Amino acid sequence: MTKPQPLTRHIVSINDLSNREIETVFQVAYGFLKELADHNIPYRIGRGTSVASKFILASLFYEPSTRTRLSFESAMLRLGGANITSADPAVSSAAKGESLADTIRVTSNYADIIVIRHPRDGAARLAAEYSQIPVINGGDGSHEHPTQTLCDLFTLRSKNRGLRNMKVAISGDLKGSRTIHSFVYALARFGATIDPLPAPGMELPPHVARRLREEFHCRMVSKSPNEADGSIDALYVTADQPHQLSLYAEPEIDYGLVLQKKIDAVYVTRFQKERWTEKERPYPKIDAKFLGEGKYSHASVMHPLPRVNELDAALDSDRRAIYFRQAAYGVPVRMALISLLLHLHRSKSLHKFPGGFAKAEHPLYVQRIGTGIQCANPNCITNDPAERQYAANKFYIMEDHSPQRCTLRCLYCETDIEAEASAHFVVSDSTRKTYSPGLAALKHTPADKLRHLVIHNSEADAEAAGFAPRVGGKKAHAG
Repeated sequence: MTKPQPLTRHIVSINDLSNREIETVFQVAYGFLKELADHNIPYRIGRGTSVASKFILASLFYEPSTRTRLSFESAMLRLGGANITSADPAVSSAAKGESLADTIRVTSNYADIIVIRHPRDGAARLAAEYSQIPVINGGDGSHEHPTQTLCDLFTLRSKNRGLRNMKVAISGDLKGSRTIHSFVYALARFGATIDPLPAPGMELPPHVARRLREEFHCRMVSKSPNEADGSIDALYVTADQPHQLSLYAEPEIDYGLVLQKKIDAVYVTRFQKERWTEKERPYPKIDAKFLGEGKYSHASVMHPLPRVNELDAALDSDRRAIYFRQAAYGVPVRMALISLLLHLHRSKSLHKFPGGFAKAEHPLYVQRIGTGIQCANPNCITNDPAERQYAANKFYIMEDHSPQRCTLRCLYCETDIEAEASAHFVVSDSTRKTYSPGLAALKHTPADKLRHLVIHNSEADAEAAGFAPRVGGKKAHAG
């Protein structure tokens, strides 16, 4: 009798890994460093093993990359495996118009694991849907870059015993940086305090900030004692209890100490010019003058690289600069992730990686291709004309305090459609050919019946599609 194969595991978001699984990645990475480190440079892998000698990594890079692609390929070679690479879309079938879905279905017959980088938000999730083998997100648009975050956390752990209660300042383009989005989610989950230092107009996207507050249990604490308005000039402090969702100070916590606490790390990011129409904007620079402030006296300086002008090269010799070590850790960390996804570790002491994605916490609404609403994010993979026939619009139905309201979150890019923006939406029932104003029907429909519903942008769109107002339903719009 043939033994059933485990479900394929994919890493699209840092939230596809539990805290325990992240610790397992670190445990394996430390093991590789202990066994294979360069004798002269202890944070550099200098030798190899043969545990992956029968496996092939395919790297599909639709955007430029140095560290991510080379460290993944180095990791596979150090494991004893082989690489096949498509590093320039101009010389691949993408230049002929081939869809990502088809590329993935073909490539998964040639390799055992795929790492993908793509300019569209949510592309890695779409790739995972069409792949027979594990897919790792090497960066998708401005969505996420989970393996960079693993390297970042591993670097912080190498300098500090734990992440809880660390205070980490993040500087630069917090809106366009996929690295930052994965990083802040992980920091919140591990109990760190996040100090945003955004460039003007480059604050965390609203849906990322809201997730920090509502899902990762952060309180926003104004840095100014005269303000408590939830402005961007605020810290994100992880609550001691998961159910505590208050945005402002509570009596049992001394926020004065939080505000005065010295910074443990400064995380610097470049201006993501490929994500913006303007190619030059006012931008902060981290240099000796900036770091001369007392609270940064022992702060580790980190950067995912490449840097442009936002990090002074004169800091390279500063004892606090650890960004090149951070880059070096990409090899053992990615070796660990590859080996765990391919089930190459047999140690009973390790937490096992189960297959598949974790069960969703929220109901999933799947809209038939070519009907109804689309993701609000213009850069979402579902809005790519080449992929539209392969990517149905899928949304998590997020709870709202009002029984008549809810928020929709795109499965692929995780951008939210706000309740206010959906005020004119109507929900149509394909079995009755009727529609009702608002999104309340989504909240009151059993999960196995959601497939019968279609969300339209307006009553006019629903009627144009052949639906009529529900008898007894109100014509007034509801959110």
